[in-house]
Amino acid sequence: MTLKNGLSEELNRQGNEYFGRGHYTDAYTCYAKALECDRMTGDQRALAATLGNLGNICAVSGRRDAAQSYYQEVLELQKILGDEKGIGTTLANLGNLRADAGEWDRARAYYLEALDLMTKTRDEAAKAVLFSDLGLIARETGQFDEAIAYYEKSLLLMRRLGNDGGVADAWRMMARTFLLQRRFDDAIACCQTSQSVAERSRDELRTGGARYVLADCYEAMGRIEDAAHLLERVVEMDRKYRLPKLEENTNRLQSLRVRIAAASAPPPLRESRG
Repeated sequence: MTLKNGLSEELNRQGNEYFGRGHYTDAYTCYAKALECDRMTGDQRALAATLGNLGNICAVSGRRDAAQSYYQEVLELQKILGDEKGIGTTLANLGNLRADAGEWDRARAYYLEALDLMTKTRDEAAKAVLFSDLGLIARETGQFDEAIAYYEKSLLLMRRLGNDGGVADAWRMMARTFLLQRRFDDAIACCQTSQSVAERSRDELRTGGARYVLADCYEAMGRIEDAAHLLERVVEMDRKYRLPKLEENTNRLQSLRVRIAAASAPPPLRESRG
């Protein structure tokens, strides 16, 4: 390993640490410096990895055009290298960009192409996530039975892989689908299962995610006090972790409290006509 190869590896490691903590600007800076090293050394595998990291950071930052450019360059390198497993991952990433833009048909096309490769390379972990992605597209296009079928496939693989976080996610996504169909009993059961799995894993963020969907269920059913109670706990977690939906969820909680107060207020006295 040359000095520049070692520097690129270290910069990517630092970038990944920043990424994991949500410090996207710092992560991007590290990846950009690593890219300079990789371009100089001409190490195609290292270059593909760094470009992939840059694509990911741009994707989560909402810079879809830049992410698309990085992923396309990664794809060309992976084809040269014959990296079918990597190609599957990159195709899925390209599908995610299109899904984020609401371009469901293009996203599905990328996902299905990725699924063929993941099946060929037996990349079960990637397939488990991809089934959930396909479920999202089916749900957003009103294909609810198809969505549930994909989420069940994801759930099966996540269980087989021992991925408790993925199991909790699959149950939560099924709950969202049932909620759209106003199948409240099914939605609540899925939420409670998701919450239970997350709590056993001591995964606070996924526990909060399950509570959020359960609050949606209760609000849709008119159980406003139950919804507010759950949302209070969600807001506590938002505040603890400085999550981006803190303001939105705080406002929603306040709105629920106003509705509760209005419902419990005594009726106004009728003016006497005597």
